[in-house]
Amino acid sequence: MNMRQKTYSGLLILLLGLISMQLQAQNERKFVRQGNKIYEQALADTTKLDTLAFSQAETAYRRALDKRPDDLYWNFNLGDALYKQMQFDQATSTFEEVAQKSTDKTEKSRAYHNIGNSLLMQNKLDESIEAYKNALRNNPNDLESKYNLLYAMNMKKQQEQQQQNQDKNQDKNKDQNKDQQNKDQNQDQNKDQQDQNKDQDNKQDQQNQQQQQQQQQQQQISKENAERLLQALQNDEEKIQERVKKAKAEQALQRKTEKEW
Repeated sequence: MNMRQKTYSGLLILLLGLISMQLQAQNERKFVRQGNKIYEQALADTTKLDTLAFSQAETAYRRALDKRPDDLYWNFNLGDALYKQMQFDQATSTFEEVAQKSTDKTEKSRAYHNIGNSLLMQNKLDESIEAYKNALRNNPNDLESKYNLLYAMNMKKQQEQQQQNQDKNQDKNKDQNKDQQNKDQNQDQNKDQQDQNKDQDNKQDQQNQQQQQQQQQQQQISKENAERLLQALQNDEEKIQERVKKAKAEQALQRKTEKEW
């Protein structure tokens, strides 16, 4: 009797556990269905990007993944919801986990395709190109991955061309700046030379003025000396004449005296 009771009790516990697991699985699938419904409704509205709705879908997927974190399909849906919210870094990590754990080549290709899209939106062109190549390695017939691969390669080519043009413009600007600097330097040198020439001219003018002043002074001194000399000669001549007159007067007086004698 005891043995039966224990067996019965064990069966009851097992049945209750199975029922609980089924209820839990139903709740998880309910969250997934809820998330899918919100996601599809937000996706159907092409007039706007309803990030709030995609955030609600993300919440529903995470509630399901709390019980089954390794479910690759639900993780894939979570990555889609993150991508639609423009959380590209988190979306990349989620899709990479799916790509690494998945054993189905088609699912791997889809995950790598979405990795490429997430990286492309972050302008990580080299990484996105490699992701699209991985998608095609797993599914060579994936036309969307082929198109996106060509698109990413074309973007890279355009960016490289723009970078080359920018480098050329920078080199051209450097050359122009160098030419302008040389021109300014030449202008400065010319200005300095002009200033030097001007200073030399000013000095020469000053020297000429000094020479002229000296010449004028010399001429003035020479004139004064000449006048003094003439005046002295005139004075001497007058003295001589007076002496001559005096001598003549004395001679006349002597003659007169002699006659009177």
